[in-house]
Amino acid sequence: MNAIAQSTYRVVKLKHWGRYLAGAITIAVLASIVIAFARAQIDWGVVGEYFTATSILTGFAVTIFLTIISMVIGILLGVLVAVMRLSKNPVVSGIAWIYVWFFRGTPVYLQLLLWFNIALIFPLVGIPGLLQARTVDLVTPMIAAILGLGLNQAAYTSEVVRAGILSVDEGQTEASKALGINGITTMRTVVLPQAMRVILPPVGNEVIGMLKTTSLASAIGASEILNEAQHIYLVNNMIMELLIVTAIWYLIAVSVMSSIQYYIERYFARGSTTAALPPTPIQRIARIFGTPGRTK
Repeated sequence: MNAIAQSTYRVVKLKHWGRYLAGAITIAVLASIVIAFARAQIDWGVVGEYFTATSILTGFAVTIFLTIISMVIGILLGVLVAVMRLSKNPVVSGIAWIYVWFFRGTPVYLQLLLWFNIALIFPLVGIPGLLQARTVDLVTPMIAAILGLGLNQAAYTSEVVRAGILSVDEGQTEASKALGINGITTMRTVVLPQAMRVILPPVGNEVIGMLKTTSLASAIGASEILNEAQHIYLVNNMIMELLIVTAIWYLIAVSVMSSIQYYIERYFARGSTTAALPPTPIQRIARIFGTPGRTK
């Protein structure tokens, strides 16, 4: 009887009209963008010509260098400032708070200009009477860019690190104290390794953000990739073509950095979950071509 009753029912799939509409709008917008670029008078031969131009490659190398050195400064100093913020000493924590307050409260563009013109405040640096040098000779556009980007990044990284440290259970620190481990060793060997799972995702995003923020260095004369592209299109008037070249290089760098970030996060996620780890980009590509791969 039940089988007869069930056979009279017809299964009707639920219509997701909102999804269909959103998909249609998305396809229409993408199609309009593609058509606009197809109709535009873009000389793709110029794009290919300048894609591997010496000045563009040099500017891209400077962009990568600025990103790496600024993030190294930002991470190292950020960890120090985060630990200072968590200090029970009001003077130490207060200095750290002022640092974060200033560098987060002013635009990075303004900070770059301040460092580039710091010689107006400190014309000489060094030990008076023994060893001094003119600040304008030492703080070149590249040094000013490194200082501006690195110190600004440290303020944001310190907040990320502080949140990661606070996410670790206090029992871990108490257990270390009970074993006679000092505070610095506890922070280095117990707290920070556990906090990495919380710290890594936002820091990875900060690295990608820094890659794009380096374009502001062109305001003080640092010859990164966008600045080099501007120098070229101001001469040949191929504005859109050079901007497309720059955009492609940025996308390549971001794609590589995103993949590296994924593998680093995956490494630190081991042992934190019983579920299988998500497939890596290489494993996803292998699945497309039907090649089996491990997911752990």
